[in-house]
Amino acid sequence: MDTTQTMNRDETQDMISSEKVDGTAVYGRDGERIGSVHHLMIGKRDGKVRHAIVSYGGFLGLGEDYFPLPWNELTYDEGRGGYVVNRDAEHLRGGPRYQRDQEPTWDRSYDDRITGYYGTR
Repeated sequence: MDTTQTMNRDETQDMISSEKVDGTAVYGRDGERIGSVHHLMIGKRDGKVRHAIVSYGGFLGLGEDYFPLPWNELTYDEGRGGYVVNRDAEHLRGGPRYQRDQEPTWDRSYDDRITGYYGTR
């Protein structure tokens, strides 16, 4: 299968396969690369992407921190080939985060903590 066919199947103007989002770079408003999308959290019932989990730091997956960002905080920038957040890295580091072996319970209270921090209720 040629690349054009794969592109057409995995990406349109309005949609993109989650496989293509994982690993995409995330930049702060200052242009600094903050990290990359590790995975997405999707609502089971409504099918909407709620959060992008951005990985930051570490080496080969060790010591990485994961920062859940409300999905509507990210804007895709074709020029950079990644997502831009209208925040700086310092603001991100001050927000909710967890390490690989300490994933939070994804309940209403944790969701409120994330959206409250970013002011996106």
